[in-house]
Amino acid sequence: MTFVQLIECRTSRLDEMNRLMDDWVAQTKGKRTATHALVGKDRSDASHIVEVVEFPSYEEAMRNSNLPETDKIFQGMVALCDEMPTFIDLDVVRDEQLAEDTVRRLFEALGAPGELSPLNDLLDEDIHSHDPVNPQDTIGLDSVRAEFRMWRAAFDCRFTVEEVFAQGERACARWRWGGIQKGEFLGLPNTGRQVTMTGTTVFRFGENGKIAELWWQHDQLGLMQQLGALDELEQ
Repeated sequence: MTFVQLIECRTSRLDEMNRLMDDWVAQTKGKRTATHALVGKDRSDASHIVEVVEFPSYEEAMRNSNLPETDKIFQGMVALCDEMPTFIDLDVVRDEQLAEDTVRRLFEALGAPGELSPLNDLLDEDIHSHDPVNPQDTIGLDSVRAEFRMWRAAFDCRFTVEEVFAQGERACARWRWGGIQKGEFLGLPNTGRQVTMTGTTVFRFGENGKIAELWWQHDQLGLMQQLGALDELEQ
């Protein structure tokens, strides 16, 4: 079971505390068992600092606490605080992977029949999309929606998400795409052919939790071959 420790303290010497933490990370390299650490400053009280440290389990957290470097860092932390830090130990009973959910919802929306949904609950208004199909980046929610509509007008298709990995403000999805051509695509007439394609998309999330940037990588050459665009070159 994932274990999280919340450490609260008051200090006016945050820069010194950050340097202390950097030294600790360097000294415990290869031995530290924490998987994620986050430090926050209270907006209403700049001296109120909260650190959230995540471990794979309570046992791994205890291993981390027993490192000789941990006791040293604690003493240094106490010296920088205005009062004794407090610790809250939490067993994680629910962990929602919101980034992964947003990614899967986007692919579901892109493959859903009927009119394309507005996507404003998933995509940032100033979203940037990088796609090797386009000579320039697509910028802005309206432009990105128009690009998605172009693909949907050309193909009756669906996405299958194979895997999603999320860490911090970024996520990565590996997917399969397939369907039937039903309209013109990049100057190619409708062939009515069944096509498939694989790809990977990297996502960056903004502070509002919405997707702020996209990087697409997909088998464009394989798709064009299936549509007959390379027939003359292969003869």
